[in-house]
Amino acid sequence: MRFGSGRSDARPPENGGGSPFNRDLLVALMATTTSSLPIFLVGTLAVQIRAELHFSKSLLGLVITLSYLGAASWSIPSGRVAESVGGVRVLRWAPLVGATLLILLGTVTRSWVAFALLLFPCGMVSASIATGSNLFLAKRTAPSRQGVTFGIKQAAVPFSSLIGGLAVPAVALTVGWRWAFVGGAALAVVTSFLVPRPETSLSDRRRSRINGATPVLNRGALLILGSGLGLGVFAASGMAAFLVTDAVSIGVSHANAGFLAAVAGAAAVVARIVTGIVADRRGGGHFRVVAAMMIVGMFSYAVLALGATTGIKWIFVIGSVSALGIGWGWNGLFNFATIRSHSQAPARATGLTQVGGRLGGMMGPLVIGFVADKSSFGIAWTVCALLMGVAAISVTVGQKMLQSRDVDATAGQT
Repeated sequence: MRFGSGRSDARPPENGGGSPFNRDLLVALMATTTSSLPIFLVGTLAVQIRAELHFSKSLLGLVITLSYLGAASWSIPSGRVAESVGGVRVLRWAPLVGATLLILLGTVTRSWVAFALLLFPCGMVSASIATGSNLFLAKRTAPSRQGVTFGIKQAAVPFSSLIGGLAVPAVALTVGWRWAFVGGAALAVVTSFLVPRPETSLSDRRRSRINGATPVLNRGALLILGSGLGLGVFAASGMAAFLVTDAVSIGVSHANAGFLAAVAGAAAVVARIVTGIVADRRGGGHFRVVAAMMIVGMFSYAVLALGATTGIKWIFVIGSVSALGIGWGWNGLFNFATIRSHSQAPARATGLTQVGGRLGGMMGPLVIGFVADKSSFGIAWTVCALLMGVAAISVTVGQKMLQSRDVDATAGQT
């Protein structure tokens, strides 16, 4: 059966064409959305899931943590697999594996232990789709469009959160939470069938790898960059988890607190897309822009901490929207810059940096929740501000390490 056309690894013409770019981006968006659904569905449907499977709030944190652990453990190997078999094959098969896991989560789980164990491979699928889609877009999108492409792709993550939120009134409160996972599985299957057909065989790819030189990664720089990514995601994920809780604690109504979270999330989506558009016009210095946005995020968290401490709502609103918008709007630009610095091995490079991001996403809510519980949210947001400052320093150091070593022909443009 032929799913579509297009070479799995060939670069497009410099002008990028029209239709292939649109379809490829749609595929990457759908794949990224479906890979993020398990964790967001668990978060938004937690009340219904906990009531049926009988586990506590503290165990909910453990359940979610297992998904992040799965993603972190598989992030580096997934990059190698993607470079070996091609991004097209990853995007055809990984969603089907994800669909199987979603069906199992929604149909056969009768205990929280089984539910938690299934989330670990869900995290592995998420890591595979992340590196596979990065390789897929890097090889099939014109360089002049890659900035906005990766910006839009990263906007799929908060979009998954939106789907998870809509699943509560539309599914969980009508036909039951299990059908939300079944619906996610259906979306994953559709995604797989939309992926173009690979036109290079595995044997051809194997011969090409044997005859060609293996691209060299600047591992030192990537590890430093990954630590910066991890610290930034740590702060952002901690804020995303507790923003509504803190807003309510200073007197904001539940409805307005939810609206504030939606506005802040929308600001992050817009920031990711806008930074990508600007990056395509700028042509270089992308990591410096990431670091600058992190600095803005640092001051935004400080404003948020002031609002939380004083209870002044307008200060709290400004700090939260700026922190989640600008302070978390650099993800797509970060991936774009990483890929441009290692254009011959984009999946392996992003697989290495994403370990930091996955670990940061796992630890952020746990640590920020602990600090807020033992002291206050004002202190917790201050910790986020400090971490964002360190993240900016790490990205700056990593960028300078890249410039000092000629990784590939495009390393000087990162």
